[in-house]
Amino acid sequence: MYHKEKPQFPKNFLWGASSAAWQVEGATNEDGRGVSLIDLNSQKKKPFADNSIASDHYHHYKEDVALMKECGFTSYRFSIAWPRIYPDDSGIPNKKGIEFYNNLINELVNNGIEPIVTLYHYDMPQWVDEKFDGWYGRGIIDAFDQYVRTCFKEFGDRVKYWLSINEQNMQIFYGHWLGTCKHPETWEKDQWKVNHIMNLCHAKAVIACHEMVKDGKIGPVPGMVPIYSQTGNPMDQIARLNAEEFTEKIWNDFYAHRKYSNFIKQYWKEHDIDPDIREGDQEIFNQAKIDFFGINCYRSNTAAEAKIDEPAQDYELNKYGIKGQLKFPVVPGVYKLVYNDYVQYTDWDWEIDPVAMRYVLRNMWDLYQLPMIITENGYGAHEDLDENGQINDIERINFLRDQIYQVGLAIQDGVEVLGYNPWSFTDLLSTGNGMAKRYGLVFINRTDDDLRDLARIKKASFYWYSKLIKSNGQDWGE
Repeated sequence: MYHKEKPQFPKNFLWGASSAAWQVEGATNEDGRGVSLIDLNSQKKKPFADNSIASDHYHHYKEDVALMKECGFTSYRFSIAWPRIYPDDSGIPNKKGIEFYNNLINELVNNGIEPIVTLYHYDMPQWVDEKFDGWYGRGIIDAFDQYVRTCFKEFGDRVKYWLSINEQNMQIFYGHWLGTCKHPETWEKDQWKVNHIMNLCHAKAVIACHEMVKDGKIGPVPGMVPIYSQTGNPMDQIARLNAEEFTEKIWNDFYAHRKYSNFIKQYWKEHDIDPDIREGDQEIFNQAKIDFFGINCYRSNTAAEAKIDEPAQDYELNKYGIKGQLKFPVVPGVYKLVYNDYVQYTDWDWEIDPVAMRYVLRNMWDLYQLPMIITENGYGAHEDLDENGQINDIERINFLRDQIYQVGLAIQDGVEVLGYNPWSFTDLLSTGNGMAKRYGLVFINRTDDDLRDLARIKKASFYWYSKLIKSNGQDWGE
């Protein structure tokens, strides 16, 4: 739909940015924090930095929050590190960990910034993995319930917006890469048992939030990559539907409707898969009514028919930011992903497609009629200080301007969007690319192999975004 007027954002729209504990905090061995699986995985990511220091937000949180206030933030989405709250299986929460998050939350609230808190963003405690075989063992359900209830008890008086599990769909779809898969030889079937246990943990978090947090709201955070058909060929359209089902819709249908779709149940039947659904599980799901969706959306994909006799190809992501290194997946008889001639690409072969943001918001609203908060959206790039000690990140400004404008158009289309929190506030460790792939509005003066002084340096995008949000989306800097 064409709109005659420029977008108008709601009066109390939540403007901010995002981070995740393991990617930004550092201090992995301080104040009683336990070891997490992502710590161990991060140590294997050479030549990229591990997360032992990251952006050192743990020691710079006051400075970081002051910068957020200067920028005009009214929200900040971050995660709590489970091993900082429960470093071992003693059942006794770590007082120092609770103290850190209390201090951070108080600093945010005192500066007029709404905390939006993710309960799980990839940092499973090592003891949970060893005791319950990670997400494979149902013992993790009670451990997760204990952890989230502690968070709600300690922080729920000030935190009203909660997110259960970050990108559960990606943790299954990229199980090998993100460390969710522990037994590769049986992952094709195991993944659905793992997914079911994660669904139970999500449901427990939703139930506990509504029990314990007055006026609390909670939702999941799917990783959304809207998918187009390469052509008008009807089989390309079916391939698009298949790709959407297997990468995102299976999960979103479950979150919204609290039951598994006919599509996935038929798939399980045809492939002799038992997701180990037990008596009482559905009763738990029935109680877990979500309040909104968090939306992580950076790009789009394009699907085409994959013939049954085509060679299979795994999804191989671009690791070093040299264009052309990404390999799209081919799933014979189901779908394949292909390059889209109508969009530009980043150095990491990610589509630069602002219309995808409007598309995904419209589609999600049509399907589920639930409010949404943008919890991740951003532009990753190779960056370093210029000869004047500055970062003139005009490409990021252009990216954010175009993306936010499409959010505004979706709101004009009738979609209920509560806020926009792009990835990321400061530079931090990219999941697969360390400090080499920078997303921040604020430069962190370090590289993968040189800590430098960890200074915070505002990029050009910081100043541009500040003007936009202080005008509630009216000053586009054009």
